[in-house]
Amino acid sequence: MTKKKTFIISAIILLASIIITVVVFMTEPEAQREGASIKTAMLVDVVQVDKGDYTPTIVATGTVQAAKDITLSTQVGGEVIRISDNFTPGSFVKKGEVLLQINPADYRNTLQLRRSDLELAKSDLSVEMGRQEVAQKDYELIGEDLPIKNKDLVLRKPQLEAAKANIAAAQAAVDQAQLNLQRTTIRAPFDAHIITRNANTGTQLAPGADIGRLVGMEEYWVAADVPVSKVNWLTFAEIDSGTGSDVKVIDTNSWPAGQYRKGYLYKLVGALDAQTRLARVLVSVPDPLARRTDADTVPPLLIGTFVDAHIQAKQLRGVVRLNRDYLRQDNTVWVMKDGKLNIRKVEVLFEDPEYAYISKGLSDGEMVVTTDLSTVVEGSELRTEGSKATRDTARMEGE
Repeated sequence: MTKKKTFIISAIILLASIIITVVVFMTEPEAQREGASIKTAMLVDVVQVDKGDYTPTIVATGTVQAAKDITLSTQVGGEVIRISDNFTPGSFVKKGEVLLQINPADYRNTLQLRRSDLELAKSDLSVEMGRQEVAQKDYELIGEDLPIKNKDLVLRKPQLEAAKANIAAAQAAVDQAQLNLQRTTIRAPFDAHIITRNANTGTQLAPGADIGRLVGMEEYWVAADVPVSKVNWLTFAEIDSGTGSDVKVIDTNSWPAGQYRKGYLYKLVGALDAQTRLARVLVSVPDPLARRTDADTVPPLLIGTFVDAHIQAKQLRGVVRLNRDYLRQDNTVWVMKDGKLNIRKVEVLFEDPEYAYISKGLSDGEMVVTTDLSTVVEGSELRTEGSKATRDTARMEGE
């Protein structure tokens, strides 16, 4: 067989195969798909809400500072000859307790000199009183009426006034010398905690020298910042009444969990913080160093510590308390009503770090959706765990 015949036969066989294959595919029966669709309600968790009376908490950050904080200084100069053992940093002293003694010798001598001057002035007054009597008798012997100005000169009234003035000046000098002598003994002006001491025995002090820092130990303040919008919900103490809002002071960095100090809201400082633009309030904490308690679990407050102040706000009446995580964008709440999603606009009266307090938009017994949904459409079908899912009947299509 020649090559040409072989080529023709092969071409015929290939063409026949192609034709058979096309015919098979064209005559194959077409399968029809059975379709079924199931629409299922979204599974969600809900929480029932009820109206009630609640007392929210405002959390503010503040710094501990002393209510009484002074720099003790001298009013007279001299050499320090004695220092009390209690006048050391960390010690406690009572009001009037001697802290430091300046050498009083020079001041005693000065006082003695001023007393001598006073005695001389009194002696001069006595002599002048005698001269007054002589002048009065002389005037009576003359028997003439003189003008008031001349009469006073004759009767030595200017000399009498000068003698009295000398006594007053001498007495003032004595009082000043006595006061300076007393000031050589430095005493505690109030019950105090010693923070620093800047003098030692033998130190030569000048008037006005800084000798130490003392703080009162009866009360500390926590200077805290709160939003201006929250100020109207706070109760501040009346003068000396201690009826301000209760406050828990917590040092989260140093104290064990659950430890806190009790205080009360004392004053509203009448100026905003220059940097934060928040309102500044003072929280009063009595017995800050825990000296009047025997409990070892009561931690002392240290000046300069950053603490959290949990301030009790005024009571809110007839509101719904809802976890802030369930408050959605633009103050909306997802409510499950009759098995469907209802996007509800609410009015938030107050918010604290954990809860939102809603005054309008929710009623007693309503179910708030707590699940985060990827698709949020008004009227979407919802179901909860344990309930039967809502299903549409599947529609079947086929030949």
